[in-house]
Amino acid sequence: MPKLDLSKAPLKTGSIYPEPYAAQMAGRSSLRLGEMAGLTQYGVNMVMLEPGAAASLRHWHLNEDEFAIVLEGELTLIEDEGETLMHPGDCAAWKAGVANGHHFVNRSDKPGKFLIVGTKAPAETGTYTDVDMMVHVAGGKARFTYHDGSDWTGHRDLAPKGDKK
Repeated sequence: MPKLDLSKAPLKTGSIYPEPYAAQMAGRSSLRLGEMAGLTQYGVNMVMLEPGAAASLRHWHLNEDEFAIVLEGELTLIEDEGETLMHPGDCAAWKAGVANGHHFVNRSDKPGKFLIVGTKAPAETGTYTDVDMMVHVAGGKARFTYHDGSDWTGHRDLAPKGDKK
């Protein structure tokens, strides 16, 4: 395959999260490089974060490994063990099935960028560490649940309480 023309890469903004979490991803966008190249065994995305933006909710994957390298700017990696300031060339990796919630945030006053590479399991479960939500992906479709496995109906503090008799 010839050199990838980044100006032609599919651009994704925001996230697939339901509200109120989707709104928290403002300032996040990504170039879908693996998709552009037709890769099927792993995903490759170049994620851009504006100042103040988060790449995702803190999460971990049951079936998929992840590897990240910071390309530009100064990003903060937040994991269960704490925070690490990351600069261009700094790398991090997460093994599938290890419950270490992680994400990048941009606390600087300049844009940041990182490359994320992850396996594409036929079925995946992602657990969000700081909120009562999980995602189950199969057949290219995402289904959100609470940590107890019940179907997502909205943020529990925002969901209708119903008539309690």
